Parts: sequence; structure tokens; C-alpha cells
Amino acid sequence: MARMSSPAAVAATASAPVPRPRHHQRFQRTVRLVVRALDLVLINVAFRAAYVLRYDYGIGGDVTDENLVPYDVYLPLQAGLALTLLAVFQLGGIYRSLSRRFFLEEAWNILLATSFGMTLFFAVVFLVRGFAYSRGLFLIAWVLTIALLICVRVGVRLVLAVLRGRGIGVRRVLVVGGEPLGMHVMHVLATEPGLGYRLAGFVDGLGADLGRFRCLGTLDSLTDVIRLHQIDEVIVALPFASHPLISEIAEQCAREGATYRIVPDLFELSLGLSQVDVDDLRGIPVMGMKEVTIQGSDLVLKRALDVAFAGAVLVLGSPLWLLISLAIKLNSPGPVFFVQTRVGKDGSLFPALKFRSMRVGAEDELARIRHLNEASGPLFKIRDDPRITWVGRWLRRTSLDELPQLWNVLKGEMSLVGPRPPLPAEVEKYLEWHSKRLKVAPGMTGLWQVSGRSELPFDEMVLLDIYYIENWSLGMDFQILFRTLPAVLSGRGAY
Repeated sequence: MARMSSPAAVAATASAPVPRPRHHQRFQRTVRLVVRALDLVLINVAFRAAYVLRYDYGIGGDVTDENLVPYDVYLPLQAGLALTLLAVFQLGGIYRSLSRRFFLEEAWNILLATSFGMTLFFAVVFLVRGFAYSRGLFLIAWVLTIALLICVRVGVRLVLAVLRGRGIGVRRVLVVGGEPLGMHVMHVLATEPGLGYRLAGFVDGLGADLGRFRCLGTLDSLTDVIRLHQIDEVIVALPFASHPLISEIAEQCAREGATYRIVPDLFELSLGLSQVDVDDLRGIPVMGMKEVTIQGSDLVLKRALDVAFAGAVLVLGSPLWLLISLAIKLNSPGPVFFVQTRVGKDGSLFPALKFRSMRVGAEDELARIRHLNEASGPLFKIRDDPRITWVGRWLRRTSLDELPQLWNVLKGEMSLVGPRPPLPAEVEKYLEWHSKRLKVAPGMTGLWQVSGRSELPFDEMVLLDIYYIENWSLGMDFQILFRTLPAVLSGRGAY
């Protein structure tokens, strides 16, 4: 690899562009294919082992002859479970950036995705066939599947570390910028082969080597350096004064088919961090623009969770619905349900359902009591609202008044987790930055609901909603759902 210290030298050598074969991309595709195949085998092995442990060894209790189910009966379920889990893993991004995440993070993602996939699959099975199959077998299969999948990830990490240490399956990286920030980045790349990067060199404004790190040209020669040295990724590590060059660098990378990432100058990091996506390169922050994360396959995964959970709760909770309906009718005259127009995703309107918690005609009394408002911003809330019935106060304290919104979730108008659905009158008072919370479907619960509920100021609620939108993950949804029950039981901030 010849060193070039001037644009002319680079241009002369690179007059005939060398097409980049992208070996690392083929390697990554091969690794993903192998891991998917291993997952498929291990899921089936775990199910078979669960059958043996349950029926042959009596784990979970002795099985009488009349309850013995032949293994052949379970084969369609085993195949269906394997396909379901592989689909959930794909949609959940389990196969992205294999071994680049920290191991505990990867193990946690596998635990969540496997639990979600199995819950979804077996919820459908039990709804269709009832309790014809052994629940103990499914529980054992769940434990074994997670254990085997995590064990194989350990093996994959060890193999990939060896291969990357030998230069197999790595990305060729060019650093833009020299001392001191670029030097730090190059040191990490050069000393951590397990990350999957091979440092080709760097370019800067001086064109001189920095110790063992080779300068491949100046900033003006970036395009030719990328082409000549078959660079796969460019990491920009420039001081703040050079940031106007970033858009030009991005365009050159795009033309040459190389990805780019930016290392921010920490001393000048006064940007609004809610608008940037910060990744980590062994302690070095790498930054790009942040977008709404709930889209594409993530949206499909979130929707599957909504339908499975809402459908199961609607069926299993039907006796509670009847009791609440009876209590409402006995407590005050009027309908059981209260229908109110709310604003959904992208400003669309939909009829939100609730159990009625106020006396009939309560909305007509709003002007008379508006001066009692205790909420900030465009919200209207009163801790001891005189319009609320006795049963309604209990429903609000326990959040049971929102149970009918599960029907809105099934219809796709709402989600289990998301920003609170606002009233049209509230949206009219929004500042421009408030409107970002309308980029996703509203939810029955959300980050601000488990962080203080009605006690939070409006702007803080919106900030939490925006954080959720920009940082969504399936794990975050599960965490919010798990935190919702304690928040509801405590009754703090609910009125």
C-alpha cells in the first residue's frame, strides 16, 4: 500500500478506479446465514429435549398414561415455533451487527425476543386448542431455547474474534483527521481487531504520517483515497472549526459507496442531543442524525406485540369488564363507555374509548371549572374533579377506566406503549417541537406515565415522549409495561 502525500499523486495512481468487491459484506451475510441455521437447529433441539424431560423424565410432575401425548403430535408445533422465533429475531434486529454489541446486551435481546416470540406463538395455540398441550413442556422449551441460543452466541463471538484477528471479515476504515482526536480513534481501531475494523490509514490537512499510522493523502484527495484503497467506512474525527467540511465529506463517501460516521469534538458538543444519534466505539462517541426509530420491521414487531397482548387481555379480562360495567350502571345513570375524539399518529383523529368515570354532561361543565386547572401547558386536570363519580374515582386511581382502549389498540389507532393521545384542542396549543410526539401511534401507557403520571409538567412529558420515539426498542416497551403495574398500584399521580 503506497503512501501518498499529495492530491496529484493520489489522482495519478487512481486514474483507473478499482471496483470494491465488498468482501466484508459477503462475510457478514455468510455469518448471519450460519447463525440463523444454528438458531433453527437449536430451537428444534430445545423443543425435542423439553419433550423428553417432560414426558420421559417427568420434569414438572408425573405424566399419567391418559395424558401422554405422542411426540408426532408436537411436530407441527415445533416447526411453527421455530419459524415464529426466526421471524421475530429477524424483525427484532437480533442478526444485525453480530458480536459488536456487548455480550450482556446481546443476551438480554435474545431473552426478550425469545420470550416475546414464544408468548405470541403459544397464546395463539392456547386460544385455538385450549389446554390440549403440556404447559410444562412449553416452559421447559422456553428455558432451554434461551440457554442454547446464548451459548451459541458465545461460540460465535470466539470464532469471529479469531477470524477478525487474522483480517477475515473486517471493514477497511479510513480516518479523516489527525491529532489529537483522530489519533485516539486510530489507536482504538488498531488495538481492537475484535471490533471488525482494519485501519487503512488517515487523511488530514498536512499529509504527514503520525508514527505508525500512515497518511494516505490530504482532505482534497479523499475521493481518490477511498476509491484506490477500497475503503468501506470513513470515520470523521475533525475539530469543530472543520465541521463545515462534513457535508462535502458525506457527499464524497456517498458517491464512492462508503459509509461514514462522525466523532464529535466533545469540547464543542453544544448541539441538542435529542436530535443526534450517539454510538460508542470503545469509549469514543460516534454521532449521526437521529430519526424516529419505530418504522419498518420495528413497526411490524411492535404491532405484533400490540395485537397479541391486547387480544389476550380482552379475552381473559372479559369477566372484569362485566363487573366494571355493572358498577358504572349502578353508580350513576348514563352509558357505560365514554367516547372522545383524540389525535393519533400524524395528526389523524380517532374515537378513543374509556369506561365512563364522570357524570353525564361533564364536558358541558368544563368552562365553569376551568379556573381550577392544576396541569401545565395545554392540559386540563383537577385532582379532586367534582364531576367524577364514586366508581369513576376508583377507576381512575387504578387506571381501569382505560381498559376499553385495548379495542383502539386492536384497530391500530393506538399502541400499548407510546405518547398519551391528546385532544384536538390541546394540539392547537402545541409549540412546533411538541408536535414530534405525534410521529407515532399514541399509547395506553408510556415513559412519562411510569415516571410520575399527572405530576409531571407538560414540557417534561413531551421530552419523555420524544426520548421514547427516538430511542425505541422492544426491550424498552417491555420495561415500560413491567413498570406500569407498580405505577398503577401505587396510584401516584393518577387523577
